This record gives sequence, structure tokens and C-alpha cells, in this order.
Amino acid sequence: MNLERKIVGILGGGQLGRMSALAAARLGIKVYIYCPEEDSPASQVAARTFIGAYEDKKKLKEFADSVDVISYEFENIPVETVRYLQKIKPVYPDDRLLEIAQHRPTEKKFLNDIGIATARWGVASKAADIDAVMSEMKIAHAILKTTRMGYDGKGQTKFVHGDDAKEAWKRLGGGELIIEELVDFVCEISVIIARDKLGQTAIYGPILNEHRHHILAKSTIPAPIPQEISDNARAMTRLLADAVDLVGVLALEMFITRDGHLLANEIAPRTHNSGHWTIDACAVSQFEQHIRTVAGMPVGTPARHSDAIMFNLIGMDAKKTSRWIEMKNACLHLYGKDEIKEGRKMGHVTILSPLKNPA
Repeated sequence: MNLERKIVGILGGGQLGRMSALAAARLGIKVYIYCPEEDSPASQVAARTFIGAYEDKKKLKEFADSVDVISYEFENIPVETVRYLQKIKPVYPDDRLLEIAQHRPTEKKFLNDIGIATARWGVASKAADIDAVMSEMKIAHAILKTTRMGYDGKGQTKFVHGDDAKEAWKRLGGGELIIEELVDFVCEISVIIARDKLGQTAIYGPILNEHRHHILAKSTIPAPIPQEISDNARAMTRLLADAVDLVGVLALEMFITRDGHLLANEIAPRTHNSGHWTIDACAVSQFEQHIRTVAGMPVGTPARHSDAIMFNLIGMDAKKTSRWIEMKNACLHLYGKDEIKEGRKMGHVTILSPLKNPA
């Protein structure tokens, strides 16, 4: 009797796809990658790679016909691509979650509608709207963000009521903007949740996140926060996963304000940078959960055997790996990227502190 082996197709060739492909290999599952780039980090470890544009329906169909189920590893895949592929094979998470996460006003409204608080926000369709919206909201300080695309601090800027709105509008590309009230927060946390087809969930976090130049630099688990806030953060993330009928993995980024409230910041409809430590600190990582859930398997236990601190290796950090190679309980991961660029995530390292009595 032959063992059934599924093939999971992943849209995108970055490091998240790479780590999902490596997790799939442990389960005897093949991963096929679809992306526009040659020699992507994910393709280096995948069983097969299709090189093509996300709008190339002929190539997309060839890809879809070769796999059993499809997922994606970053949220800027065109929604139209996912909708086309869904006609051929199941795609998890589906187009609804992707559409919500890709447009910031839609994302904020969805969160608010299901009872999850965010910073106060408004939308500017033209430069003159910026001051008008801020006056209506009665705020003097805001963050202006493009409503689509943008990550790691790109596509956003601080703005003070009375600044040159036309200049800020032009600097951000001259398109629709979301205006978010500047939040006085103590720290940023994230919670990652995996949810399978039966609605069973596995949760990691909350995780404490620290940024350098708007890029995640350090994640610490467990986050040193009050238990009540931790419980509320997990409940908010579970509420979100149920509301979108998630099959797959998502992360919810949140601020803890100085008065102890939680405000959701962003949804990531995929595995998340703040959860890379799960590869080394847990029996089942967020990447294995990704593969399990989209392939129709049940979620695994998210329990960790170690506390952990994860550092991103950004830009030239990738040239300074000798200290990590020699350090006790340090787990080094490099993503196979040849070209070092400022602000580019080249790898990460997780420092483990084994628990005496793991759960």
C-alpha cells in the first residue's frame, strides 16, 4: 500500500515560503513554489518551482493543476490571482481574508465591526482631506499610511496638524491614505493563531516585539505583560480567526497603551516574522501549522519546551554570524539570499532558554 502524499502549492518565494517548505518536508509533503523570481529563498528548498507573473493565467493553471491545495506566503498577492486559482483548487486562507488584509480601511472597519478596538482612523482621498479629517477627529498628531502595500515602515509617515499636507501626500505616492491617530503605547505585541478545517486552534504568544528603523529586530516569548492583557490578546486573535473562518495561520499585531488597553494594529494573513522562534522552541512550529492546516491535517500542540529571544539579521548583520555559531543554545537560520541590502531580512537567530518543566 502506498502512503498518500499531498503536494502543497505556495504563492511567493520568500523566506516564509522557505520555512514552510522545510516544515512540509518533515511531514513527507512536497511543496511547489510559484513566484516571478529565479533562485528565490523558497525555491532553493522546494521540490519544484514555477516561474511566472501573478497575472499569467496559463502559467497559474499549470501550477494549480500540479498541486492538491494552494496557499501564499505574503499578503501582496493580487486578490484576482487567488480568486482565479480558487476555481481550480482550494486556496487557504481564502480571498476574503486576503482582501481584508490588503486594504487598511477595510481591515480597520472589519476589526471594529467584530468588536476589536483599533486606533481612531479616517480616510483621505486628496491632500486637502488630511487636515479636514484630523480636525473632525480632533487630533493633532497622526500617522499617514498608504491604504495598500507598504511594510516594514514603508508607505507611512508621521504628520502634525498644520504640516504641509500636499508635500506629505506627494511623498506617499499621491493616492488614497488612511489617517491613524498616533497611539501612546508602551509596547507592541503579536499573537499567532493556526486554525484547521474543524475549527480547532493553536495559539502562540503574546510575543513582545521591538523594532529598529520600523523593521522587527527582536521578539521575546513569553512577553513580560500582565496575565489579563495576555488573555485578552489571545481572545481577540481567536475572535478574528473565527470571524474569517480561517483555515491556515494568521497573526494579529497589537499595541498595549499606557492605560493598559489593547489596540489592534495590523492583520498578517500568513505566518509571521515574530513567530520564527517556534521552529526551535516548539515541537510544532508556526510553519508546520501552516502546512498542517492547509493540507487538511489537524493543528498540532503549540506548547514550547523553551523560552526564546529571536533576533532578525538585517542587512549587514548577516556578515556577523560567527558569534551566533559559537553561542550555546543559539539556533542560526540564513535565508539563502545572495545580495545584502540595507533593511533586507537575511536570516534570524533564536536564543533558547530551556524550561525545567515544559508544558
